[in-house]
Amino acid sequence: MKITKNLLEKWQREFESDPQNEMLMHAVCENGILKVAKRKDSKNKLTPLFSIRLKGGDVTNQKQSGRCWMFAALNTFRYQIIKKLNLKTFELSENYPLFFDKLEKCNYFLETILKTLDEKIEDRLLSFLLMDPIQDGGQWDMLCNLVKKYGLVPKSAMQEVAVSSNTAELDTLLDTKLRRDTYLLRKSYQEGISREEIQSQKEDMLQEIYQILVTSLGLPPETFDFEYVDKEDQYHVDKNITPQAFFEKYVGFDLDDFVSIINAPTEEKPFYETYSVKYLGNVIEGKPVTYLNLPIERLKELVITQLKDGYPVWFGCDVDKELDRQEGKMDLDNYDKKTLFNSDFSMKKEEALNHYESRMTHAMVFMGVNLLEDETADKYCVENSWGKDVGSEGFYVMSDSWFSKYVYQIVILKKYLTKEEQEAFKKEPHLLEPWDPMGALAQKKC
Repeated sequence: MKITKNLLEKWQREFESDPQNEMLMHAVCENGILKVAKRKDSKNKLTPLFSIRLKGGDVTNQKQSGRCWMFAALNTFRYQIIKKLNLKTFELSENYPLFFDKLEKCNYFLETILKTLDEKIEDRLLSFLLMDPIQDGGQWDMLCNLVKKYGLVPKSAMQEVAVSSNTAELDTLLDTKLRRDTYLLRKSYQEGISREEIQSQKEDMLQEIYQILVTSLGLPPETFDFEYVDKEDQYHVDKNITPQAFFEKYVGFDLDDFVSIINAPTEEKPFYETYSVKYLGNVIEGKPVTYLNLPIERLKELVITQLKDGYPVWFGCDVDKELDRQEGKMDLDNYDKKTLFNSDFSMKKEEALNHYESRMTHAMVFMGVNLLEDETADKYCVENSWGKDVGSEGFYVMSDSWFSKYVYQIVILKKYLTKEEQEAFKKEPHLLEPWDPMGALAQKKC
């Protein structure tokens, strides 16, 4: 079938036959889809009140960068610092791990290119890798790799700069550099240059990338003085401390105690199995990204258990779906697009994953939950990293139904897993292809 003039005229007559269609057209053209589709009673739902509510610091702002996964993880870490040091608020440097993430990702990418020198440039793998060589997005395990290797520093030790707050220019520059480096490395290989010489070329390329990063983001500190004033207005200082010692002393987590749990209810990913993704990572010698797939109700139980114990929960979701950004509400009943357009847009979670309609795009932190009499939840308190001008002073309310459909990953202390779940997590992971939806990186910008 082709679209003909007669077919267009038929569709137009049918559209104009209902006077309400013209009214809707004017309303949507003037105000936009979501404003018109917004349900009238949505304002009265999901009040920001919770039976369990953890109190952290001031809401952070990732600005025009895709560092949500870093911000979310650092917000869970700073919660420990605020409690331990009796602070009103506190913020860790997000620029510091950004620097090393970019450096490590570039090295990871170039090492991947060296491993795939025999692949044809037009094959799907190389096409996929070169489509987006460097990006801001990441995963919990990738952040843990950075912290284990480089530690963390307070924001005062490495402040935000213009490039860290708006990473598009840097990412574009690094993409160009890595694509050119890929061309040069593959050219050397095709000309018969030895692997040792090619590896030396790659090291020179990485040094140039290091120079770009220092120039753009600043030089990361090797040591610093940690100064702070507590709630009692008492001044404290810890002089000449290293980033690794700072994390160990003031956060104190054993990062190996945390595990990533996903909900991917697709036929080819059975529950109670572990999964990893080919060519997904940042630190070459770091821990691979690994997930345990569990039913969605189990994810909810684990979130509630950890919040009851006083620990925030890092999680990944498809944030834009049915989101009321200004009011800070994540609910399936926010909008009625079906009635507005007389068209059904619904898909089950499994169908959405399989057809690339939905996947993890953003990471945030659960800071609270409202429990009903049967100890199940009807809503969750979410700390975002988009500043105070959205939501309720930067916080969001998520309905239980939204959790079911659009939450894909949580990070939980493994002590909360059952013995069977812990044993399942130890299984050799199934390796997913790089383009699998569960290989998506959290990188949503403000």
